[in-house]
Amino acid sequence: MKTPHLNRRSLLAGTAALATLSVLPRAAMAKELLRMSTLGPGTSPNLVMTTFANIVNKELPDYEIQLNATGAATRHVLEVAMGKTQFCMTSPALHALMSNQKAMFAKLDQAPELSKKLRTVLNFPMGVYHIAVYESSGIRSIEDARGKRVFLGPPGGAAFATMKRLFKAVAGLEEGTDYEAVKLGWDAAAASFQDGNLDIYCNPTNAPSPVLTQIAVTNPIRFLGIPADKLEAEGVKALVNRPGFGLGTLPAGVYGDNQKNEGDTTTLRVTVGIVTNESADDAMIYEMTKAFFEGVAEMRDSAPWLAVVTPEGAVADINLPLHPGALRALEEMGVTIPDVARG
Repeated sequence: MKTPHLNRRSLLAGTAALATLSVLPRAAMAKELLRMSTLGPGTSPNLVMTTFANIVNKELPDYEIQLNATGAATRHVLEVAMGKTQFCMTSPALHALMSNQKAMFAKLDQAPELSKKLRTVLNFPMGVYHIAVYESSGIRSIEDARGKRVFLGPPGGAAFATMKRLFKAVAGLEEGTDYEAVKLGWDAAAASFQDGNLDIYCNPTNAPSPVLTQIAVTNPIRFLGIPADKLEAEGVKALVNRPGFGLGTLPAGVYGDNQKNEGDTTTLRVTVGIVTNESADDAMIYEMTKAFFEGVAEMRDSAPWLAVVTPEGAVADINLPLHPGALRALEEMGVTIPDVARG
């Protein structure tokens, strides 16, 4: 094997190359690649976090966020806490379970310590739970789900568990016994509902949802909700009182004339958020948070579902401290920061 030797010509060439590189603008240098994990297409987190990534990639030339829309949120938060991924979606409810080593984290002894390594970038409304049916189906209440094909959410996910509990609390219906819970991902479920292969389609999303707006253009639809006489039921109250949850309203007419509800629909609302590792660079998170909300303000006219994504909402239902960079950006925007968000 021949050993290379530096001569005067190669040394001068290398020096010239380094000099050229040193005067290149930063935009021409390699970007810092960052990974962001979210839920699948058709969900509010996917829409909001895709928007976050697109704004950052456009406005901040030093960074490129690559989106991962596969896998479960429970795995995503562990990856961020371990420093394997830079950003992911989580929720106040999921953080409470992780920090207390409950539910899906019960067998993970490191969960409480790992939860301390997470910091909030911003919270946003995942939306209200839409429980959609076609008007022609004759289904008028959750009780009518008996014997039907129902999409509660992807199996093993938080939406599936929440809707399973709601159907039980409101109508006493047991999944697998009283109705069939169809096992699909978000994207496949939306397509299946459009094709008429589902009787009931559940999706926690901001209204108007692009998926349901498309369906309502040509099809009369109806949304099922929580009856007034069930609001004080123990099962319903248990759902409403979870961190990040509450009662929400799906307004009549938000999907146009083909929404056949006579009045507003009472349902569940849920808050989620974007989190990062505590070690993430302060200046980077500051720049991203600031750029995101500036970009959202410019996009609201063309994307009405972004109306609920606001700087004030970034600290709604928060139970995990803000990253210092996000804290600085939100304070500059005039947001009142609760003590729990300061850490």
